[in-house]
Amino acid sequence: MTTFVPTRRSLMAGGAALAALGPAGRAHAAGAPGSLTYGISMTDLPLTTGQPDRGAGGYQFTGLTLYDPLVAWELDVSDRPGKMVPGLATSWESDPADRKNWVFRLRDGVKFHDGSAFDADAVIWNFDKVLNKEAPHFDQRQAAQVRPRLPGVASYRKLDPMTVQVTTKNVDSLFPYQMLWFLISSPAQYEKVGRDWSKFAFEPSGTGPFKLAKLLPRVSLELVPNTAYWNPKRISKLSSLTLACVPEDLARVNALLSGNVDLIEAPAPDAVPRLKGAGMRIVGNDTPHVWNYHLSMLEGSPWRDLRLRKAANLAIDRAGVVQLMGGLATPAVGQVQPSSPWFGKPDFAIKTDVDQARKLVEEAGFSVKNPLKTTILIPSGGTGQMLSLPINEYVQQSWAEVGIQAEFKVVELEVAYTAWRQGAADPSLKGVSAENIAYVTSDPFYAILRFYDSRQISPNGVNWSHYRNTEVDALCDKVKASLDTAEQDRLLARIHEIVVNDAVQVWVVHDTNSHALSNRVKQYVQAQHWFQDLTTLA
Repeated sequence: MTTFVPTRRSLMAGGAALAALGPAGRAHAAGAPGSLTYGISMTDLPLTTGQPDRGAGGYQFTGLTLYDPLVAWELDVSDRPGKMVPGLATSWESDPADRKNWVFRLRDGVKFHDGSAFDADAVIWNFDKVLNKEAPHFDQRQAAQVRPRLPGVASYRKLDPMTVQVTTKNVDSLFPYQMLWFLISSPAQYEKVGRDWSKFAFEPSGTGPFKLAKLLPRVSLELVPNTAYWNPKRISKLSSLTLACVPEDLARVNALLSGNVDLIEAPAPDAVPRLKGAGMRIVGNDTPHVWNYHLSMLEGSPWRDLRLRKAANLAIDRAGVVQLMGGLATPAVGQVQPSSPWFGKPDFAIKTDVDQARKLVEEAGFSVKNPLKTTILIPSGGTGQMLSLPINEYVQQSWAEVGIQAEFKVVELEVAYTAWRQGAADPSLKGVSAENIAYVTSDPFYAILRFYDSRQISPNGVNWSHYRNTEVDALCDKVKASLDTAEQDRLLARIHEIVVNDAVQVWVVHDTNSHALSNRVKQYVQAQHWFQDLTTLA
């Protein structure tokens, strides 16, 4: 069994964050009315230049705090899923004369943190920043994060000072969902810092509800409210919000119990009773987020055999994984929850059936005595990975009982994300036949199309497996061509039925995105999303 020993670098990061917030620091924070410190599970702060790295979790920390998208997601409700709402664009529509053309009308009167005006020129500059390699301000680090999230963009242009047109490669009714990930940073600030993205990182300027006050890489980041923010509802009530990197689960719990932080994400499940006993509140919500394995469908991969893919799904006791998570998860029986309109009625029921799993493995020519040997890339931890190593080891043991011997190649989360974007055929992944990665499934594109449409194989998207199915491709085209949401739901449900029947992935659990809060946190809205709005903290 592969076991994980925390790296010296990760321990130093967590220790440095706690040392920086030590007794003197906390005494100062406690004396500042309305200041909070949030212990996050990352080894480093996400990029602060406009397009955060470290996955969807990065958006709540340095994305939707410092910056805004043109199209936003409703995050101030907890009793229902949110929906798309106006951000820096007040409206958007597909041109009836040519539905590949999307027109975005921009919000007037918005200022960047540096005082410069937001307008169409700024939007075009930001598109160039991540999509135009010839642009003098092109930034590969930011581009690597967001380019896979904008696969539909063919071109873009300014129509007038406050209107932008984006042309998609094909007719795509789901395109606005892609724009949720595209954040706008200040061209004027880039010039002010000498056209240097490394300097911009320490003096960022967006239009978001917070401004950066202080950044200590791998340690902490202090945010203060943007009191001139364009949306009065999202002006923070806090005097400051500090994000502290505390990657180790137990260290976060102890930091909360000792008062070094006021809230934490991903509390260690076995510490939940202790936290509750100390008066901490545990909050979570239905979350469109799945913890799974992508299986390679390339020539030579053992996972090309449907029997083995089904066996890998049937061997896992998901109730046991939920118990391991202290109840902070729900079993996954597909890419989305059964309550989703996109679930459909698959014929292959994902459940625990060890005998059937063992039989399928034997039919494929393997057994407990002659196991299938496979190497799987897994992240050591991080936001969204829950108990990454304990869950992986639990699954590893389950598979061993039916004749699947998995060896883990453990990497840091951002390395895992890079491999995920590169796809199974990348030379760096020679010998790797699967990858474990968790991610959001909040909209049709992010839940379905980007993984199963063959045109989303790298470098266009994250169809890591190189899965190809002509019926699925045709259904994806129909989804993108339809403006009728009921028809979209029907088509998406059919795609989901096919991919579950094909056992394209091994689906394990859905997250509840749990947080633990001290009594210093008077208000927090936990949205049904992986994105969270930190302006709801008070």
